[in-house]
Amino acid sequence: MVSAVGQEETNMGKKYNVGGVAWDRPFKIRRLGHFGFNASDLEASRRFYFDLLGFFVTEPAGAGYFGRHAGDHHSFALFDKKRFNEREYVGAKAKHFREENDINQITWQVQSITEMADATKYFHDIGVEVIREGRAGGGGAQYHLYVWDPADQVFELYYGIEQISWNGYARPVAMRHGTQVAPTEPQLPEYELVNRDLKNGINILDGRRWMHDMPLKYDVDGLLLPQPFKITKVGPVNLFVDDYEQLKRWHTEVMGFTLTEEVEWQGERCGFFRCDNEHHSLSLFPKSWRKKLGLSEQTSNMSFGLQLANYQQLKDGVKFLRDNGVRVETDIIPPELHPGIDYAAYAFDPDGHCLELYYYMEQVGWDGKPRPKELRRKVDPKNWPEMLEPLSDTYNGEPFIGPWA
Repeated sequence: MVSAVGQEETNMGKKYNVGGVAWDRPFKIRRLGHFGFNASDLEASRRFYFDLLGFFVTEPAGAGYFGRHAGDHHSFALFDKKRFNEREYVGAKAKHFREENDINQITWQVQSITEMADATKYFHDIGVEVIREGRAGGGGAQYHLYVWDPADQVFELYYGIEQISWNGYARPVAMRHGTQVAPTEPQLPEYELVNRDLKNGINILDGRRWMHDMPLKYDVDGLLLPQPFKITKVGPVNLFVDDYEQLKRWHTEVMGFTLTEEVEWQGERCGFFRCDNEHHSLSLFPKSWRKKLGLSEQTSNMSFGLQLANYQQLKDGVKFLRDNGVRVETDIIPPELHPGIDYAAYAFDPDGHCLELYYYMEQVGWDGKPRPKELRRKVDPKNWPEMLEPLSDTYNGEPFIGPWA
């Protein structure tokens, strides 16, 4: 089996019933669910992502940590690079190993169990290799599947993810009923599965609850936090690729992303793709730009986006990270290469991975057209104003659900 559009039949022209709507594929990606890096120095990266950026550790994973910024079991996965590679790239999977692919997963949420079951058949029918599928036996997703993209990145689709409630406990291991097969019949709701486990004597409080001793020293819009900002959303995912046109076709034709706009820079193009009303949740850049932009040439990650609650927190976050020895740049990426985002800062983790910190994402309306570039805010990346005038879509988009912490 192959995984390159153009070498496989993409079922173009066929329509699928997705919740009563005729769709081009049997699932619709709704949002980025989670993302993760493999780290050379796990402890240094743990400090960066959890102590400084403010992800909560949900629980240890086999090769690292599952982290979250909200109620989802995890929105960020941090694994030890050596242990992860030794575990994942064995046997038939070894051919997919690329040293620069140190992103351990790029995970997208669909809406229903039916979409998951139909996605399995869809990928098999068009010759896309499914790495594994079924009900997750570890922490997090319920039904999920993994596929390789043409650049050997791991893409995961999932329906539903474990929620961490106010008490901070993850689901006990004994309550995770993993399978290795796609769902073929209607499934029991979660509360019924929990009821059965309780009747079998499993204690809900046997799950893990992570404790930290970070001082609560910053008044963050009325809440005391260890950092002067709050991550309210993960993404976009921005990738460097060898073959832009091939990956563009893969993400639009196979996965169903919509191309919002393309930008030409120094004779080559990059593209920005969306799965909802946000300007982009994914972007693709030519690999030749790594050196031109002064970014690491050891990773396929261009940048991983983290949305903060507001502009003031973004400014405070830049100072906080710099005060803690983190490299943070505001002008390394030209504004024309992050359309849809006005003010952005770029922080670098211990492995040199670039994190895009921002507060605003342009919203695309019913007609599917982004804001014309001449109507966007003019940004001087070296000079940030004390206060901004609002745009028509400032503080719009998907809201953060629940308390910040």
